[in-house]
Amino acid sequence: MRLVIQRVSEANVKVEGKVEGAINSGFLILCAVTHEDTMEDIEWLVRKVMNMRIFSDDQGKMNLSIMDVKGSFLVISQFTLYASTKKGNRPSFIQSAKAEKANEYYELFVSHLKAESSLAVETGVFGGDMKVSLLNDGPVTIIIDSKNRE
Repeated sequence: MRLVIQRVSEANVKVEGKVEGAINSGFLILCAVTHEDTMEDIEWLVRKVMNMRIFSDDQGKMNLSIMDVKGSFLVISQFTLYASTKKGNRPSFIQSAKAEKANEYYELFVSHLKAESSLAVETGVFGGDMKVSLLNDGPVTIIIDSKNRE
């Protein structure tokens, strides 16, 4: 799985003009699933996201986790994170999981995040034409890939 995490002051997602999910301070997470992903990837990513210290402490240092600041999550499915641009100018999405598995793993990631963190978790609509708005705080943007655990 591949995540793009943005620390936000606020974020929302609309589908057909209707707000489907909205948060104030927290993480906007763009989530992509590849065909090789397992439950281990979900569990590792949930722990990583919950404990990532990218919120500022009293001295202005990124030293606090989302758990420390009691933030919220907005999780959006985005298969295009697995785009390959090696050949030509049109991206290939062959590494993205098929819709059935991608939806299952996206939902599992969201449910595990809710259960483990006990924080508010909002979502978009899987496969929907979504319009995402955010106010990136920092800006702080982190990319995490469960297959490349640096």
